[in-house]
Amino acid sequence: MLNGLPLLLLCGIFILGAAAVWIAGIQLSNTTDIIDKQFGFGEALGGLIFLAIATNLPEIAITVSAALTKNIGLATGNILGGIAIQTVVLVLMDAFGLGKKGALSFLSASLGLVLEGILVIAVLILAIMGTQLPASVMLGRLSPIPLMIALCWMLGVWFLSKAKKDLPWQLKGQPAADKDQKSVKKVNTGRAILIFCLASLITFIAGAALELSGDAIAHQIGLSGVLFGATILAAATALPEISTGLQSMRIGDYELGVSDIFGGNAFLPVLFLLANLISGQAVLPQAQKSDVYLAALGCLLTAVYLYGLIFRRSRQVFHLGIDSIVVLVLYLIGIVGLFFMPG
Repeated sequence: MLNGLPLLLLCGIFILGAAAVWIAGIQLSNTTDIIDKQFGFGEALGGLIFLAIATNLPEIAITVSAALTKNIGLATGNILGGIAIQTVVLVLMDAFGLGKKGALSFLSASLGLVLEGILVIAVLILAIMGTQLPASVMLGRLSPIPLMIALCWMLGVWFLSKAKKDLPWQLKGQPAADKDQKSVKKVNTGRAILIFCLASLITFIAGAALELSGDAIAHQIGLSGVLFGATILAAATALPEISTGLQSMRIGDYELGVSDIFGGNAFLPVLFLLANLISGQAVLPQAQKSDVYLAALGCLLTAVYLYGLIFRRSRQVFHLGIDSIVVLVLYLIGIVGLFFMPG
């Protein structure tokens, strides 16, 4: 649609879309915190559902646009590549959001986050399984694996809601309360919901602008759709998570910030069902080796943070927890490996 525009103008549209996503993301974080406290959802559940879905509106817009234009490779690369890069957002939150207070996995202190991380790995494993099925395995317009992913996600959300009340485990050694924690300004709940909806709409529209301008930029500079979706586009669409995550750190809602990342990563593979329904094609069997590689990388990075959340070491090196350092190194190695893959 935008392929005929000059490269400089396309870059301008891409930057404006990214800026809109960033600003809207801050409002999403603030209003989600208010809505959570008003209705008693809790930070983990609120991050898993409301904030995670809202901050993934750019990915939803990209998936819809790519499915309508039959650009399945871009949608698949963006979903699976987005999970890995959004996990790295936790590294940024650890480095720039906490100072010397302690490692992010220590301050988060929630077994609910461990359950969310397990859900991320579960849906990614299902996605990898789906890549191995023949495209002819269909139930009407539906491929079975995306349907299983959606059911797995809904079941995981239900278990999270149960765990909020009935989890028999108790945490010991809670971190001391943050004396510098900033309270969120009291805002009328109706106003908060209105701001949340407007910020979500802006995020969705800006996400569509990112996809259209980004795809045109990729064509003009000769970058493949898969590599573009997994790197530049995935980084741009991770901006809501970065802005909401840093804002959550600022107001002291560490659990909400981590839950937004894990919750968003658990939700992203559900978009394969949306792509399947819109395109009428089995999406996962068309995945390339690089897509499977990125899904496995996402599992690996999530597993590292699960260890961090369970062992809860407060030690920092260069303002980073040990788990964040390991994740950053593994991600960089993984992305370098991606460029050596055939096809």
